[in-house]
Amino acid sequence: MPRSKNNVAAHRRHKKVLDRAKGNFQGRRNLYRTALETVNKGLKYAYRDRRNKKRVFRSLWITRISAATKMCGTNYSTFMHGLKKAVTAPYRILWPFSYFPPSVFVYVHITIAAPCLDLFLIQK
Repeated sequence: MPRSKNNVAAHRRHKKVLDRAKGNFQGRRNLYRTALETVNKGLKYAYRDRRNKKRVFRSLWITRISAATKMCGTNYSTFMHGLKKAVTAPYRILWPFSYFPPSVFVYVHITIAAPCLDLFLIQK
């Protein structure tokens, strides 16, 4: 009985790895072993950074909303407290308002959060 080989499957597997390793320098794109290491490490970084991106954007949104609320005379935490009392809207919905002219964010602040903030300050 002849010896069975794995040529077709091995070539297909190697080709997948080498296709993913394109754009790397020297042996990292040509040699299978180093290309495999490069691809696996890249996939690890991609997995990690997809989660880090969410963290970075959240801190950016909080910073922008905080800057906009400081122009209105309050700080971020009291604004969010008043907002949560008025509406259940997360910060993700609010951050585009900090891009608009200050009058738009002031309008949101006055109509939604300020009445609840006044009640909150009176209760203290």
